[in-house]
Amino acid sequence: MPFLQVNDTQLYYEDTGPGESGETIVFSHGLLWNTELFSHQIQALKGRYRCISWDHRGQGRSAPDRRNCIGMELVWQDAVALLEALAPGPVHFCGLSMGGFVGMRMAARRPDLLRSLLLLETSADPEPEENVGRYRLLTMATRALGPGAVAPRVMPILFGKTFLEDPGQAAQRARFVEVLSARRDIWRAVNGVIDRAGVRGELGRIHAPTLILVGDEDVATTPAKARRIHEKIAGSRLVEVRGAGHSSSVEQPGAVTGAIEEFLGALR
Repeated sequence: MPFLQVNDTQLYYEDTGPGESGETIVFSHGLLWNTELFSHQIQALKGRYRCISWDHRGQGRSAPDRRNCIGMELVWQDAVALLEALAPGPVHFCGLSMGGFVGMRMAARRPDLLRSLLLLETSADPEPEENVGRYRLLTMATRALGPGAVAPRVMPILFGKTFLEDPGQAAQRARFVEVLSARRDIWRAVNGVIDRAGVRGELGRIHAPTLILVGDEDVATTPAKARRIHEKIAGSRLVEVRGAGHSSSVEQPGAVTGAIEEFLGALR
């Protein structure tokens, strides 16, 4: 398996190699996930684009981290180092939720690295105060009992009602529980998301072409939060995906891939 040494850690990554367009898309996953979050999109796009995805520090197959809180600024710095090592020249940066936190920082602070920005199910604000207490309780339960024990409480946050009630998605739901249960130390990354600073004040510095996509059933980063980002990034495009929650790339993969293809096609 390929690993890249960046800063003081090793990141697991996947690279499909050159595509017909000569352009590169990098995929930055959300909290509790790994590169599988974008498997549908990568499979569909890899013929035309070089697709790079990686597991964030302390998640997926990347190396563990002993910090009690893997802060978002550190995760962003890891992403910068990864892009500089693997993808010379500007890339299309696609981030979902936590990946979007990384993407907004990247676009505002290192615009030289980005050709465009795709933000899925994310927010520019700090974690709402009303969420912090219950999320900390879930983190405590994860540390004590393991992440699999909190899966029933996490599922309604990460998935919409349509996906959760669809019998045909049982295998996908079971697979998420497997992914969640694989890292008992995932609470360290969770703390980084809970404690993150907002970047709303930096959005005015983003000038890369930007797509903002949100599921109409997302209760974690709601459509209202997507609209707040849209209002602050000049020229951005906002797309709402019907029947999708906070993991839209898995819940409605065809609609998400189609929106990405249309957006990138228009840029060309």
